[in-house]
Amino acid sequence: MKPRWILLLAAAAPLMAAPPVVVRNANVLTVTKGRFVGSILIRDGKIAEAGEKIRTPEGAQVIDASGQYVMPGIIDNHSHIAAESTNEGSVSVSSMVDIRDVLNPEDIAIYRALAGGVTTILTTHGSANAIGGVCSALKMRWGKDAAGLMVDGSAPVLKMALGENPKRRGGATQFGGNITPRYPATRMGVEDVIREAFTEAQAYRQTRRDYEAKLKRGEKAAAPRRDIRLDPLVEVLEGRCLVHVHAYRADETLMMLRLAQEFGFRVHALIHVLEGYKVAKEIAAHNAGATTFSDWWAYKMEAADAIPYNAALMHRKGVLVALNSDSPELMRHLNQEAAKAIKYGGVTEDEALAMITINPARQIGLDQRVGSIEPGKDADLVIYDKHPLSNYAKVQKVLIEGEVYFDRDRDVSQREERESRRKALVEKAKEQQKKAGPPGTRRPS
Repeated sequence: MKPRWILLLAAAAPLMAAPPVVVRNANVLTVTKGRFVGSILIRDGKIAEAGEKIRTPEGAQVIDASGQYVMPGIIDNHSHIAAESTNEGSVSVSSMVDIRDVLNPEDIAIYRALAGGVTTILTTHGSANAIGGVCSALKMRWGKDAAGLMVDGSAPVLKMALGENPKRRGGATQFGGNITPRYPATRMGVEDVIREAFTEAQAYRQTRRDYEAKLKRGEKAAAPRRDIRLDPLVEVLEGRCLVHVHAYRADETLMMLRLAQEFGFRVHALIHVLEGYKVAKEIAAHNAGATTFSDWWAYKMEAADAIPYNAALMHRKGVLVALNSDSPELMRHLNQEAAKAIKYGGVTEDEALAMITINPARQIGLDQRVGSIEPGKDADLVIYDKHPLSNYAKVQKVLIEGEVYFDRDRDVSQREERESRRKALVEKAKEQQKKAGPPGTRRPS
């Protein structure tokens, strides 16, 4: 047995730091600081240096990216992957629920997102509720547990929804064979639900403030009853929780901006907002962002006036524009969605790339950590074989905080082995089914 003092020293010793990483000889697209041919030095998961000439430290891991392109990790700020549940559709206001409680780190969409260059997402509550639940910012650390996906220190985001989705739920909801109507069933009812909830939150906040004031004066007072449904709304009123609002039409967008002004909070991002081009000036005046589709329309009546120029037109009016997926399939090629903003609207390459990197980072309050290649930021990087806005570009490697989480060569080399393991598992399952017999014949244990 080792002496006790040796064990104590071992316990006190810090973990060995990972060696520095150098991505060398790449075409670097920083998004915010121009572009250059050079290298990026990574220390302790952060970008230490980025420039044309960087000295490679002794013992550094070198990734040769000669002739390839490096850009910041793609950020999808409206996704529903990695969650076992999306909507709590039984009530109109479900602000008490939290997506982080139902994260599924084994969702294969995480790995597929990585393969498409996505490093950070906001996985959100659905749009069945006028006021939905609290969302979670995640990094695509495939192989980690649920806690390992979470972005430490990220601000909470509350999802809200307008229009067809929350009012359609009001028509009839089925529970246990019974059809139960749920308010609201109209667009004006959706507005009323939101206004009523924030009016309650204002009164709740004042009750707590009065209680705290009495304690400061040395008076005895009974603590007010906690309402976990209203707590997130109070955080919104106090600017401690960001607000993302699902909206399509111009009229409901203006309604939400007026309502937010009435209660003194800011809408950080309007989701979808396919008629945003009609009211872009008002969106910009509110300092709201817009996270939209490149060219989705005709899938429901609310999308009837959608046009592919929406992103570029809002951008020209001063709106902070991002492009999102809302789809595990679409998020695998958000780089191509960004390229469409060049075709439809003539934005520059850097402006297009910003719509899938720094702009969504700003909308979810993470722009000090991710979204561009700058010293001090997380080393979340994507290496492409061709320019990322090319339809032919393929992701070669994805780094999250300096660690390689996706490597195309490694993936291809392991496919045969994985397929063999899959077949073996399928055969094993078939054998077990044969032993168990037909359904209904097995006795309970």
